[in-house]
Amino acid sequence: MELIFATHNLHKAEEVRAILGSNYHIKSLHEIGCPDIPETADTLKGNALQKAQYVFDHYHVNCFADDTGLEVEALDGRPGVYSARYAGEGCTYQDNVLKMLEEMRGVTNRKASFKTIIALILDGKQYFFEGRVDGEILTEQRGTDGFGYDPIFKPLGFRQTYAEMSAMSKNTISHRARAMQQLKTFLMEYTK
Repeated sequence: MELIFATHNLHKAEEVRAILGSNYHIKSLHEIGCPDIPETADTLKGNALQKAQYVFDHYHVNCFADDTGLEVEALDGRPGVYSARYAGEGCTYQDNVLKMLEEMRGVTNRKASFKTIIALILDGKQYFFEGRVDGEILTEQRGTDGFGYDPIFKPLGFRQTYAEMSAMSKNTISHRARAMQQLKTFLMEYTK
């Protein structure tokens, strides 16, 4: 089954291909020549649906999109829906990490959670899936793998940050992996 994943993020696309496996041919926005799709909704679900709907409306294909947010308890849930542009438009992953470390300097409540919402449009119908991982924000960066906030997010029950885990390990426990597993289970039932 071919699906378009509404992302230009190559790291995300590789994670998703690894999780879904070889039964699904996943193409990114880059591979279909689609421009960047703005994220203007005020919720993760809204952004995911906005991107999937754009692809469906313009390319008439089965597609899905996700939006992910890091919600930090001490920051009243920020950056949340603004996680990718926390340090401003055009910022880098490192800019976001440094801003988070600065805002959390001296804060003792380090509880945080990563949440991913997937919007799937299949044969014109909408479906949603959610994955969440609780953890904490560290006081310094650890690890070199992954992307985004991975060097400062340590999942609950683990000693390593996402950035210290192998891609295979992260893909079994991450917020995106949990949402993608729900999507994969749904697709397997749908195509029976």
